[in-house]
Amino acid sequence: MDSIWTKTFTIRKRASLKGDIRTDVAVIGGGMTGILTAWQLKQAGVRAVVLEADRIGGGQTGNTTAKITSQHGMFCHTFIENKGEETARKYVQANQAAVEEYKRIIRERGISCDLRECDSYVYSADGDTLAKEVEAARKLGVDAVLENQISLPVACAGAVCFHGQAEFHPLKFIGALAEELEIYENTPVKEVEEHLVKTPGGSVRADKIVFAVHFPFVNFPGMYFARMHQERSYVLALENAGTIDGLYIGEGEDVLSFRQYKQYLLLGGQAHRTGENREGGRYDKLKEAAGKMYPESRIAACWSAQDCMTTDCVPFIGPYAADRPDWYVATGFCKWGMSSAMVSAMMLKDMICGITNPYTEVFAPSRFSGEEIPQLLEDTGKSVKGLTKRFFHMPQETVDELPRGHGGVIDTPQGKTGVYKTEDGQLFQVDIVCPHMGCELTWNPDERSWDCPCHGSRFDYKGNRIDGPAEEGIALESSLE
Repeated sequence: MDSIWTKTFTIRKRASLKGDIRTDVAVIGGGMTGILTAWQLKQAGVRAVVLEADRIGGGQTGNTTAKITSQHGMFCHTFIENKGEETARKYVQANQAAVEEYKRIIRERGISCDLRECDSYVYSADGDTLAKEVEAARKLGVDAVLENQISLPVACAGAVCFHGQAEFHPLKFIGALAEELEIYENTPVKEVEEHLVKTPGGSVRADKIVFAVHFPFVNFPGMYFARMHQERSYVLALENAGTIDGLYIGEGEDVLSFRQYKQYLLLGGQAHRTGENREGGRYDKLKEAAGKMYPESRIAACWSAQDCMTTDCVPFIGPYAADRPDWYVATGFCKWGMSSAMVSAMMLKDMICGITNPYTEVFAPSRFSGEEIPQLLEDTGKSVKGLTKRFFHMPQETVDELPRGHGGVIDTPQGKTGVYKTEDGQLFQVDIVCPHMGCELTWNPDERSWDCPCHGSRFDYKGNRIDGPAEEGIALESSLE
């Protein structure tokens, strides 16, 4: 399913890496974070080479809602309670600086990417929550306003408004920046050793290495697989739904997200942990909501996105691990990828150039506190469940019972296997063990994919890798009789 961004813009192709090269910095990953980091480094006089496994902007960047905002949900009050006022203030300042940096770059470079400055809103049915959030935001230096009415067909007591935010077309933006950079596409990184990055077509030797790959694929050191989980959410692009004048998201469970792009209203929601969508129907529920709110609307596009979630809702930006001083990481953006990508690029540029950055401690990957333990235990428990499940779970479906157009785990004489049956009865059989860390995959009926509930890797019904941290696909086994 193509997003409205991929439907309306195509970034030109680049060649893959052939041979061995030497550079100052190797940036692994050609999404928003990788492109921005390489671009910031170039402005500082540092040579950076971008290595992208597929096409630049072809991962989560092409599936974002592309809100550029420092308002990350109803978060100010909670952050002050959990992190303290000083840390919370720095978090807001870093993200607002990122918003302004986008505006500066687009203005100074004359980039045509449909930038629109607007206000951001978080709406809620709880008036007390709204009042507390406004007070907390103002403590952090935000000119927050409580709005009693908003231009959405939702029931709420009002919304918290942040002024001076923005929205844009993400692929048009990075497509313009990419013209200034050294980029190799279809160049998957297979191994990283100290200062050497190995790919199928050659290698890159670099003084510094940046992992800007959504979910880090090197498990040790760092252990990011034990410190994050992944979530999926869904988006509809609606025509004939009217127009709205800002960025909106709800507070609480089953929240909806809204933004405008030209004639399209982007409606998002139905978030769930990756690998936990056995019943499906996520798009149907969004379509039902759209039908109630905008009965005359038509669906022009629908797509989904995946986000890495840290235990304390703060990204990991900085040194990869204590024993890898020349490796850096940017991950765990918790559904706020645009501002977090720019925060990452600005911070990593400073670190690599030896410049003191005021926000280093806030986003340090080495941080840990007691507040993270409950979520860490929950995530670890899910991983352990996934690792052991394939040995004890008895599948209940057989090939004959599997409906057409559905997938599932079935028994065969050789053991358990994953099978998808097309509408015309053709069978596709795959290994259901995730190559990342051995968890059992589950079937996602909405997107016809095999998803890992442990760490979020995804594969299509033919076994091809869609999302990491897995680096390989799942083996396509012999046809079923």
